[in-house]
Amino acid sequence: MRARIYKPAKNAMTSGMAKTRKWVLDYAQGSSREVDPLMGWTSSSDTQTQVRMRFDTKEAALDYAKAHGIDAVVTEPHSRKPNIRPRGYGENFATERRGPWTH
Repeated sequence: MRARIYKPAKNAMTSGMAKTRKWVLDYAQGSSREVDPLMGWTSSSDTQTQVRMRFDTKEAALDYAKAHGIDAVVTEPHSRKPNIRPRGYGENFATERRGPWTH
């Protein structure tokens, strides 16, 4: 059984970092998908692909994989510079602004 351990990237549609702090263990697809001739849905007999486990650290995920005999591949995350504004969103509406507020 193969699995992938990674840290998910942030959602491109938001500036938030929700659900990106934990490490994720995903199982690789074990069997091919088949198309149902009547409805056109795709299905598979492999239910492991539906399992997604989250761990606080990479070491915890690797320990779990090792304890259960799972061949895991670790994908290291790319580093990202944090976008922290000194005063935050409220700075846009501060009365002591030096310049005019525009978009």
